[in-house]
Amino acid sequence: MDTLTALFYVFAFVLVYAAFRVITAKSPVAAALHLVLAFANASCIWMLLKAEFLAIALVLVYVGAVMVLFLFVVMMLDINIDSLRQGFWKHFPAAGLIGAFIAVEMSFVLLRGFDRTDAKPMAPDVAKLANAKALGVDLYTNYLFPVQVAAVILLVGIIAAIALTLRRRKDSHYQDPSEQIRVKKADRLRVVKVAPQVEVPVAEASNNGGQA
Repeated sequence: MDTLTALFYVFAFVLVYAAFRVITAKSPVAAALHLVLAFANASCIWMLLKAEFLAIALVLVYVGAVMVLFLFVVMMLDINIDSLRQGFWKHFPAAGLIGAFIAVEMSFVLLRGFDRTDAKPMAPDVAKLANAKALGVDLYTNYLFPVQVAAVILLVGIIAAIALTLRRRKDSHYQDPSEQIRVKKADRLRVVKVAPQVEVPVAEASNNGGQA
């Protein structure tokens, strides 16, 4: 057994253990941390397969952004785990059946993908490039249209998320740029003439009273 095979088995064992702890941990924070460990080991396996771009993307996107968001949400909301576990065994048969169906479907798709022999090899000039650069060249030459469609779908999703969360509150103050442009000096400043009033100091009033 060479070093790469030994490292693969080590990372795969830790990955399976971390994935098992994600669904069996009692604390949501511990489950999220085990999910971070699973992502880190998956990225190490990608590195062994010489897929540096996928490994870096997995660490940056999932470990660096998504899991940090999960941890903040879990630690700030104070979720009651006991209420979430109620009715677990009641829905377990249906959940197990759906999970087994998904596992069989994924295995069917993956096994058929491994048997494919019609994959086109990369061009010699592209094969000499680095992994990330070769992937970028392939995406923006052979798969330009699907990339543009995916970008439009993501843009629509971002706009929809902003539109769903953007609600006007009655207790918030908003600015209207059109009213700010049309404003005049008389609308902002009002000059009020006030008659002068002279107040007698307290010390002088007491002296005048004593002299009288």
